Amino acid sequence: MQSSPFNDVLILQSKDIQLLTTEQAWHYRVIPKIMDESVTYYTDRQSGREAIAEELEMLIGLPASMQHIDGPTLNHYLHKYYLREEQFAQALPKESAYTGSSDDFLTDLIAEARKLKSSDIHLEVYEGRCRVRIRIDGQMIERYNLEKTEYPAVVNKIKILSGLDIAEKRLPQDGRINFIHGDLKFDIRVSILPTLHGEKVVLRLLSNDATNIDLRQLGFSSQDLTNYLEGVKRPNGMVLISGPTGSGKTTTLYATLKLLNLDTRNILTIEDPIEYTLEGINQVQLRENIGLTFGAALRTFLRQDPDIIMVGEIRDTDTAAMAIRLALTGHLVLSTIHTNSAWGTVSRLIDMGVPAFLLANTLNTSVAQRLLRVLCPACKQQQVFDTGLYPQQFRPFYAVETHYVAKGCDHCFHTGYKGRKAVYEIIPIDRALSENIKNNIHDVSDALAQRKLKTLAENAFELFAAGETTLEEIYPLLFNF
Repeated sequence: MQSSPFNDVLILQSKDIQLLTTEQAWHYRVIPKIMDESVTYYTDRQSGREAIAEELEMLIGLPASMQHIDGPTLNHYLHKYYLREEQFAQALPKESAYTGSSDDFLTDLIAEARKLKSSDIHLEVYEGRCRVRIRIDGQMIERYNLEKTEYPAVVNKIKILSGLDIAEKRLPQDGRINFIHGDLKFDIRVSILPTLHGEKVVLRLLSNDATNIDLRQLGFSSQDLTNYLEGVKRPNGMVLISGPTGSGKTTTLYATLKLLNLDTRNILTIEDPIEYTLEGINQVQLRENIGLTFGAALRTFLRQDPDIIMVGEIRDTDTAAMAIRLALTGHLVLSTIHTNSAWGTVSRLIDMGVPAFLLANTLNTSVAQRLLRVLCPACKQQQVFDTGLYPQQFRPFYAVETHYVAKGCDHCFHTGYKGRKAVYEIIPIDRALSENIKNNIHDVSDALAQRKLKTLAENAFELFAAGETTLEEIYPLLFNF
């Protein structure tokens, strides 16, 4: 049997991948590579190659030649370039992804992204080409190229589905699509941004079902979970979760609401967008274009006899002031805010104009969180660790002799990672820390150490030391120790 002619370094361009659909590539068991005006198909088939070549010539319209490679190598590239769900590993998928020439391109693209557990779809236009990328486990992966002549039609279809103005190409637009296809039903947030060469579109795939969210499965350590639950079980005050966009803050909030959702409580939320739906909770969609802002909604909430209020994000002074007012009047307020650390939330709110003494009396718990990719258990490799790989100013919390690195296999789409896990920094605000807030004391590292509260860096380092993730994943957090 002839060995692989490319020694496991075959790189396909988008134009190569788009010659075949996922269904066709797996059906014929071939990997296409365009060679000038012909196509070479790599296959592990021992017989029937001539007949397959003839079929592919008729299908694609280009002269075809067949090149033999071994089965494991072919499987490697099929899994790498023609992604499909693991449950379809023994059979052809019912639905496949099509190229931009198909009338059903958009529908099948969204369905494929959903099955691959992608969070976002990016459609981008440049001077010479248009491309489609999807985000899986926080990483962008290029999937398709579109012809520039076909790109405007795809954008217009998105605008029509989301109720946007197809004639407006100079201003940003935001919309929403209720996507229903087969057994798939979910909402999509649409954002359109005018760029130099055309309009860039981002589709955020939202999860409507919150039944599988469990607070105890998100990544809290036992001590952090205890500290967090003490804050959310109080009848009033604020619990704030900080972190950058895409760090899982909203998922943590919904898991908390699911825990607090009892028949004896009136729970109200104001969100942008509503990412999950929970029966028993009254959820309000933000609509700033008609005056339904966070602040306006919260003022109305006061007259709705609430017990618990969730604010999607504290993003301005008006929202911060209303959240404080609600917490002071006997309500439990849950929200998110953009800061780099749990204690940084205090400084951020004071900068927004919240009086320090009011914040000290209302803040129950401050949380910071990040999402880290978890190594694929099927292919991660153990190596001796070189301490010179740490950031120069970082001092490890304890010695690590060996670590694991990402390799990539069929189970993880050859990324080396499979899924993500949250790491947290939980600060329960006690009387002493409240005094620090009142006195505007910024450095509380010694106070947190005395309480044995772990930072983001410590919790991330523990995941690394346990072999669950890589140094590359936790590296950005090691500067926040």
